[in-house]
Amino acid sequence: MIVVPIITETRLTKVLMDGGSGLNILYAETLALMGISKSRLKNDTAPFHVVVPGHRAHPLGQINLPVCFGTPDNFRREVLTFDVVGFLGTYHAIMGRPSYAKFVAVPNYTYLKLKMPGPKCTITVSTTSQHAE
Repeated sequence: MIVVPIITETRLTKVLMDGGSGLNILYAETLALMGISKSRLKNDTAPFHVVVPGHRAHPLGQINLPVCFGTPDNFRREVLTFDVVGFLGTYHAIMGRPSYAKFVAVPNYTYLKLKMPGPKCTITVSTTSQHAE
């Protein structure tokens, strides 16, 4: 499911919410687009598999960034840990199961919607726009 969250101060338009992934991945190119220096990365990362078929991927490091969904009057912000990778991807980022758990988000793949609790009411995130119901 493709979503449009605000990560740090940047609205990213191509973020994949992947319930099958155990990682949150941010591409180095996206990090540069956001104006964040690689010097902020923590280097305590381990290699992982599956992202690049048949190859082990070595992240450049990890970074904690605030991620926000919703509208100005009803939003949810959580800090997520991303593994930053140096290879190119189709998306700006991939948010896996850790992000679903942190946001207490429930996907509905039939309607391509994601729901999570907000401070005023349920936040419904769709693949084309975000709004609260």
